[in-house]
Amino acid sequence: MFGTVVVGVGIAGLARIRDLMNPMPSSPSEHLKLFGFVSRRSFGNINEAKQISLEDALRSKEIHAAFISTENRSHEETIRMFLEAGKHVLVEYPMALSAKAAHELWEMAEQKGRVLHVEHIELLTEEYKQLKKEVAGKDLVKGTLHFTGHTLDENKAGFPAFSGIARLTWLIDLFGDLTVTSATRVKQEDKNYSRMTVHFQTANK
Repeated sequence: MFGTVVVGVGIAGLARIRDLMNPMPSSPSEHLKLFGFVSRRSFGNINEAKQISLEDALRSKEIHAAFISTENRSHEETIRMFLEAGKHVLVEYPMALSAKAAHELWEMAEQKGRVLHVEHIELLTEEYKQLKKEVAGKDLVKGTLHFTGHTLDENKAGFPAFSGIARLTWLIDLFGDLTVTSATRVKQEDKNYSRMTVHFQTANK
């Protein structure tokens, strides 16, 4: 069995715990054993998974890999700690807040002989696969991607362009490299409201 730990218990972290505790029959997950989860908040147990300290997770010889599901801003530091401890790492997209940091982490994983895997779960959904089929072989003339969500804490999630970067990668995956032609942001602090509007251009304009 391959020992694992989940770091962060938001929506993604809770889903990881659920799936590791109840793996699909005959799937690779059956070979993974969840030793616990790490969180800044005190929970005790979640679905029979026990809470352990970050120090214990890093030191444990039984834990071989970490599933990182924390806020964007803390990904880089957490990845570094687990790679330094000789663990494999799976992290939710985005891996870091800059390309430079991401390249450094890839190099570090390679030097340590460990796997560093970034998972962008939205690109694996049936809805997205269907969308990709629908645009295949077509030229994009004009289009809009609009999505909403609650206001995020920028200290934890990063600048709004990073809060929404998982969705923006849809466009790159569908239509290739994009260039930003303009971007505006409207903020209304009294209404806890923020909107970012970005215009992109494909390689063929």
